[in-house]
Amino acid sequence: MESMTKDFHHITVLLHETVDMLDVKPDGIYVDATLGGAGHSEYLLSKLGPKGHLYAFDQDQTAIDNAHIRLKPYIDKGQVTFIKDNFRHLKSQLAAHGVSEIDGILYDLGVSSPQLDERQRGFSYKKDAPLDMRMNRDQDLSAYDVVNTYDYHDLVRIFFKYGEDKFSKQIARKIEQARQVKPIETTTELAEIIKSAKPAKALKKKGHPAKQIFQAIRIEVNDELGAADESIQQAIDLLAVDGRISVITFHSLEDRLTKQLFKEASTVEVPKGLPFIPEDMQPTLALVNRKPILPSEEELQANNRSHSAKLRVARKVHKNHDGQ
Repeated sequence: MESMTKDFHHITVLLHETVDMLDVKPDGIYVDATLGGAGHSEYLLSKLGPKGHLYAFDQDQTAIDNAHIRLKPYIDKGQVTFIKDNFRHLKSQLAAHGVSEIDGILYDLGVSSPQLDERQRGFSYKKDAPLDMRMNRDQDLSAYDVVNTYDYHDLVRIFFKYGEDKFSKQIARKIEQARQVKPIETTTELAEIIKSAKPAKALKKKGHPAKQIFQAIRIEVNDELGAADESIQQAIDLLAVDGRISVITFHSLEDRLTKQLFKEASTVEVPKGLPFIPEDMQPTLALVNRKPILPSEEELQANNRSHSAKLRVARKVHKNHDGQ
């Protein structure tokens, strides 16, 4: 058991900021929508009293097994419930546990370090492994399926949309040519094909040439943006008045999505001439921080993964217009 915790090494990004900004109530009900290495969960649980409770979501059984070890003192006190599911099922899963309102929720979006580090998961372009990239290993669609069965136009679409790679067309064409000879089976094969599609000038740029395409395939395989969109909207509905939501993002697409969802819920268009905002038009959220919170200089030096992290926090100020 000890080896599992050692293997599941994960440095939590923006640990204190993310949890402290939730303004934790000792007897509150909280959700960690992305359990991962359980760092945020452990710190949040340290702030709860005997009546407080945490519901922790993860699709990955390895993460939950690790958390059973790391969070054992709190499990023994009956303060943690693990839910093995995609966080897009937030509302229905909490309802199954008799929860219809929460005091706070946090998201740490993206892939956890242990998933990247576990070679066989096929997330990394740096390690030779079968093309997989599934966060939920029970699902059917994998990176192998995307790379070998999506047509040229679908590959271009996801490479542009999720990878923002300007050589998307050339890369999609190279993939199409390569798989006519034989299926593309490993991360190394794919990384080499991506490199071969880029001009020499582009290969000299900082960062691995396959990074953006691997990101795009991972987002597609796990429907990361669709799941985050659905889940964050459900989270806003579930929050009690004064409850808070913290979201850490790692790339511009996630951050844009979070910013947009928070903006929609925190702004209202009041018809001209109205002296006040009617009750049924009040905004649902208020932004706690106008600009995203970034890691400190110390954290940037200690944890390379934190470089692209941004934290946005909002507070529920008004019941939803459907009464929630």
